Amino acid sequence: MDKNLIQRTLSGIIYIAIIILCTTPFGSQLINTIFPDSVKQQYLFYGLITFLLTVGTWECIKIMKFGNGYEKWVVFPIVALLFYMFSKRYFNHDFYFNFRFAEILSLSLILIAAITLFKFTSELYFDSGKLIFTVIYVALPFCFALGLPKYSSYDQTFSLEVIFLFILIWSSDTFAYITGKLFGKHKMAPKISPKKTWEGYFGGVVLTLIFSYFIEQYQPQLRGNWMVVGFLVACFAPIGDLVESQLKRTFGVKDSGNIIPGHGGVLDRLDSFLICAPVVYLYFIIEKFI
Repeated sequence: MDKNLIQRTLSGIIYIAIIILCTTPFGSQLINTIFPDSVKQQYLFYGLITFLLTVGTWECIKIMKFGNGYEKWVVFPIVALLFYMFSKRYFNHDFYFNFRFAEILSLSLILIAAITLFKFTSELYFDSGKLIFTVIYVALPFCFALGLPKYSSYDQTFSLEVIFLFILIWSSDTFAYITGKLFGKHKMAPKISPKKTWEGYFGGVVLTLIFSYFIEQYQPQLRGNWMVVGFLVACFAPIGDLVESQLKRTFGVKDSGNIIPGHGGVLDRLDSFLICAPVVYLYFIIEKFI
């Protein structure tokens, strides 16, 4: 059997297992079975997001090839300060009780960063542009990801929005690939991602909507309407892939890293999540407060 296939399979299984353990109550239950009362699920999730944010930031710095200016050295302090501000909201349950208009403005920055990458690429050749892009593209999505689940320290509950978001992203990608393989004729973005087709895109949207219907029916405790979430994920997940592909293409990089053998880096695996997490968080805000 091909060694690369074995490597990809094993690393993929480990990656999925880590996601499941850190985004569902099963993780803390398993650990506490071995080491009683040693960890709470909200800390496992927070640790996962912290790790992914740290590695993702480092990968983005390497991809964008910062110069010798001060900008490279202030990326992590700025990211850490931003994450600290969101972490306080996470541990104080502030995401669920207070809506801040500044969040809408910061979410719009992600759109601006994506437009800059595609239309004003020359701005990213300056270290100041690289600094701003890294903070917006990597840090903000992971910060908003902290606002997706609900948890209670009192009765040790942790909601499943994040794991089902991952499931929808993986499903959408699979559905788009299958329909594109079977019916794809019209290229979506041939210079950026030659294998993506419009047929695959719309096929992914339709099949993800059907799949999300069953999530809505059998997981009523989740926040929001999951047919809406499914539609948002199916629409925006491919955009996340295109953004990361364009970033690597702009700076002549094949993979963002090699932390997941056979799959690349954190940004390679979470390109869709980086776009979908803020979009779904925005939907949760609108659904609750408006």
